[in-house]
Amino acid sequence: MKKDVEFEIENADMAADTTAAETTQQTAASEAAEEQADKEAKPKSTLDELRQRVTEDDDAPISTLTLRKILGGDYLSAAMVRRQVWLCLLIGVFLTIYVAFRYQCQQDMIDIAQLENQLGDAKYKALSSSSQLTERCRESHVLEMLRAHNDSTLNTTVQPPYKIQVPTD
Repeated sequence: MKKDVEFEIENADMAADTTAAETTQQTAASEAAEEQADKEAKPKSTLDELRQRVTEDDDAPISTLTLRKILGGDYLSAAMVRRQVWLCLLIGVFLTIYVAFRYQCQQDMIDIAQLENQLGDAKYKALSSSSQLTERCRESHVLEMLRAHNDSTLNTTVQPPYKIQVPTD
């Protein structure tokens, strides 16, 4: 009986070793199959995922943007314009303010130029009037006018001027 028990234990050990080897081989094979399935499943799931995300109503920018599409108006969608309407209005207001200020500045510069011309004319008139007055007020000119009209008996003095001394009390 002892031999039978030993034989059964040896058979069980061998069976366990065989089972363990087979299990290891099966595990390795199943892991390889799973990796292969994962590799095949990832592109399919990624492709399916992309198909789910991308629809006709997608507002994402077009990846193949060409000049023809921009000039044709394909790039501008109603949703994009609606999103940017406030920006467009703000730019319009700023442009209007810029043009108004520039126009006002140009008008002010024209007014300044006209006023500078008027100032130059006024200075010229003042200078010419001042020179005429200086010429008419000269002693020699006054005496000539008086002699021409025979109005006065004024003559130029031959004596030099002198100071009158007033005693102080």
